[in-house]
Amino acid sequence: RKNTKRVPSFRKLLRTSQIKLDNKLKNKQYKQKSAAKKYRKEQKKLREAVRDAISRKPFPLEESKKKQVAGKWEEKEEEDALPLDMMDEDDLKLMEDLAQKASFLTRDLSSNEPVHVKKRKHESVIEKYEKVPRRLQTEPEKEVIHLLPIKDKTGIIPQAVEKPVLNIEHDEEEDTEDTEEAEDFNEEPVPILTPEEMAAQRRQKLQERKMHIAALASAILSEPDSNIKKLKELRAMLMEQDPNVAVIVRKLVMVSLMEIFKDIVPSYKIRPLTETEKATKVKKETQKLREFEEGLVSQYKFYLGNLEQTIKDWKQRKLKKSNVISLKAYKGLAEVAVKCLCELLVALPHFNFHNNIIVLIVPLMNDPSKMISELCVEAVKKLFKQDKLGCASLGVVKVISGLVRGRNYDVRPEVLKVFLHLRIKEVELQKDSEDIAPKKKFMTYKEKRKNLSRMQRKWKKAEEKLERELLEAEASESKEKKLKLHTETLNIVFLTYFRILKKAQKSPLLPAVLEGLAKFAHLINVEFFDDLLIVLHSLIASGDLSYRESLHCILSAFHILSGQGDVLNIDPMKFYTHLYKTLFSLHAGGTNEDIGIVLQCLDVMFAKRRKQVSQQRALAFLKRLSILALHVLPNSSVGILATNRVFMQTFPKMDLLLDNESQGSGVYLPELEEPEHCNAQNTVLWELHLLQRHYHPAVQKFASHLIAGAPTEGSGALPLDLS
Repeated sequence: RKNTKRVPSFRKLLRTSQIKLDNKLKNKQYKQKSAAKKYRKEQKKLREAVRDAISRKPFPLEESKKKQVAGKWEEKEEEDALPLDMMDEDDLKLMEDLAQKASFLTRDLSSNEPVHVKKRKHESVIEKYEKVPRRLQTEPEKEVIHLLPIKDKTGIIPQAVEKPVLNIEHDEEEDTEDTEEAEDFNEEPVPILTPEEMAAQRRQKLQERKMHIAALASAILSEPDSNIKKLKELRAMLMEQDPNVAVIVRKLVMVSLMEIFKDIVPSYKIRPLTETEKATKVKKETQKLREFEEGLVSQYKFYLGNLEQTIKDWKQRKLKKSNVISLKAYKGLAEVAVKCLCELLVALPHFNFHNNIIVLIVPLMNDPSKMISELCVEAVKKLFKQDKLGCASLGVVKVISGLVRGRNYDVRPEVLKVFLHLRIKEVELQKDSEDIAPKKKFMTYKEKRKNLSRMQRKWKKAEEKLERELLEAEASESKEKKLKLHTETLNIVFLTYFRILKKAQKSPLLPAVLEGLAKFAHLINVEFFDDLLIVLHSLIASGDLSYRESLHCILSAFHILSGQGDVLNIDPMKFYTHLYKTLFSLHAGGTNEDIGIVLQCLDVMFAKRRKQVSQQRALAFLKRLSILALHVLPNSSVGILATNRVFMQTFPKMDLLLDNESQGSGVYLPELEEPEHCNAQNTVLWELHLLQRHYHPAVQKFASHLIAGAPTEGSGALPLDLS
């Protein structure tokens, strides 16, 4: 018969729905799977039948004899049986039907094919168990530990082990045997390298790693958008496992990644995308940029995590399981990690995770390791100096304040001294706002008439008006934001300072606090001046302060009074008296670091307050400073004589002390602690004649200059290099 099935037309195929086509495909696949499954089942049955035939054992002789006897008996019975022609047709038909069925009566016993597989399996297990010979339980029953069974071609084999009995001597013998065997096993010849060969091999490995790092870095820098995934490969080298080159490779990778991030990071902060933004379709370029930004932030985060973990491992003296790097090498790794974090802190203050870097760096400013603490302090100083707006500075100040309070004011003074580098001054604030909002040049009316048509002039006017408004808005916004940030920063700084003045007056942080108060005195509210001066005087009067700290107190008090404190009617005579009294406490040896603070105090107390200082006070200080110049080293002597020169040029009638013939009332009292009542006008500066014979030429020149009356020109004037 000819196949009349027609091929479906194209129109009919178009009408067929996609769901129907999918269902047809699924049905086809299902049929194929079913056929394969059926084939596997048949093959399995065949394998089981073969296995059963192999495992069957031959019958013993007695059983075969019994079978032969049974066979003869059956033959006899068959002879006695009735012939088939004597049976009814119905009975014969029934017998034929039974013969066609595979039952245990009609089955051929010589056939190896199992009929009831499951039943046969159970019977064989029981038979095997029955064949195992019995024995009496004469030995004590041993404990058995059951293990996981093993599966092979024959089936599942249960596993068990006897519980070992503790026998020390036997164990020792076994251990010795095992060690001997191990020694025999380890006697394989290992190639021994000379030190030169080992060094050459190490150099070769190191060169290979360097080339690989350089190749990855150059690929990333050439095309960051497409090669952002190579950052992960480069970061994986931070886990270098070869003990010969692990330390150097990890250091190189840390520095390389730091330089790469500094180059490829954009000049804005990357924010995570919202769900709606992710769902919306965008252009290919936008999608590529999003993927780049997401990958960059992710790798930057992991990199910072690696640096943090390196520092933590060194801090906790914690070795990794692999023991690739020794504890000594961890310090070098930690130092490189800190350097990288410091570089990123300064270079990327606008980017993501900057606050996380601040939280890592600030506690390390108080680290026992001098190198690490100096690195962190310098990085914070740089950040303060370059931070125009003040956002990053505010974050650092908050963390430092929390650290000082959390450690109960037990931190290094350098931690607080970084506040002195904050860019919070009115002049700089004004200059920065001018930088942000530069003046725009607009066209004059004449230029417009000359160069533009009427319609163009109209458009130009509207455009300039809009630009002016935008510039004003931008400048005012940035200025307001900056003032707000600076105010908040200063509030936290002063809060830290006042806490230390109140609760930790014996702390080594006090000089740093007093320096900070002196620097930012012009920004302190006038309402606090009176209370601050009382606190400073009480600190000096208590006698608990060191000489340097008392000098800082005096300097802070006069900085406060020289700024907004001019409006206050406060007489700081007690501060003058204290400085006059303690001038001879200045160290005369090589560690005369305090002379700089003394000269700063004298400058603020006399040069900047010349109108408020009496002549008696100025004469007393001039005489005492001249005496002091005899006892200190040449560098200090030059500084003191330069201050005396300022005294003689600033205050009139200072030449009284150069005149032997002038008469006064009373006698000079050099040991009196009150500068107003020591009668300094009745003495002379005989110390200058001794200083003229000083071994240092600069001191000789200064002394001669002062004896001549400190002229600004003429033969007695100072040379340019000294003046």
